[in-house]
Amino acid sequence: MAPRSNWKGYLKLSLVSASIAIYPATSSSEKVRFNTLNRATGNRLKRQMVDSVTEEVVEGEEQIKGYAVGKDQYVTVEDDELANIAIESTHTVDIEKFVPKASIDDRYRDSPYYLAPEDKVGQEAFAVIRDAMKKKKMVGIARVVMARRERVMMLEPFGKGIMGTTLHYPYEIRSEDAVFEEIPDLKLPDQMIGLAEDIIDRMTGEFEPDTFQDRYENAMIELIRSKQAGLPAPKEKPAARPANVVNLMDALRRSIEVGGGKVKPEKAAGKRATAEAAPAKKRAKKAS
Repeated sequence: MAPRSNWKGYLKLSLVSASIAIYPATSSSEKVRFNTLNRATGNRLKRQMVDSVTEEVVEGEEQIKGYAVGKDQYVTVEDDELANIAIESTHTVDIEKFVPKASIDDRYRDSPYYLAPEDKVGQEAFAVIRDAMKKKKMVGIARVVMARRERVMMLEPFGKGIMGTTLHYPYEIRSEDAVFEEIPDLKLPDQMIGLAEDIIDRMTGEFEPDTFQDRYENAMIELIRSKQAGLPAPKEKPAARPANVVNLMDALRRSIEVGGGKVKPEKAAGKRATAEAAPAKKRAKKAS
């Protein structure tokens, strides 16, 4: 069953347009969520908005948005006033330019979405835009209005569809200067860098997202299952704290001696064989 789209409109490239739907590429619906209960009764609690001065409950129809312009001073804005803000790209993903993907700073990338044709009429135009980007090895930069806010979106071919990644605006990106300014410029010995490179070589592999597990999420599920069964909460052993590095060169050498991490050292040929065998192993695992 296909997921429900959260946006419908048109993908537009100059005079070419295609009817599309946008789907979230990520989901948090499987995460453990808790309700807040009354400890005495076990009943679920509901939140209420309370006037900060009179401490009286304010119902939804009496609530209004306000922008702070001073202490206890606000400019009030009605919901219909926000809804009436006219933005040209409200129902259109309008491609404005094409750029190399590598030219987009990773910090600007926000949330991924899937774009797919909404009807058979627009499938051909959609495919033309997708395949042209693929052949030119370029990504599109477009504007789209989502949840009333206009966002910049990077578009790239993805399988039979297009993946759109919303981008942050420059004012949302913090400069690294203040964070990095106190890091000194160090002249490190070549041998020290070489040992670190050896460790990296020994730990080099393919990115396999299926091997990563949300250990905190798993621990919460185990806790809930134990309490549901009337068992005491499981106790996790505290993780050992890393030892202070007294001699960095010795620490690097010892890392090499113990295998340089969780990946065992391999010769170049062995690495190639492992890389080639990985997809087959994955297929076999799925088949079983």
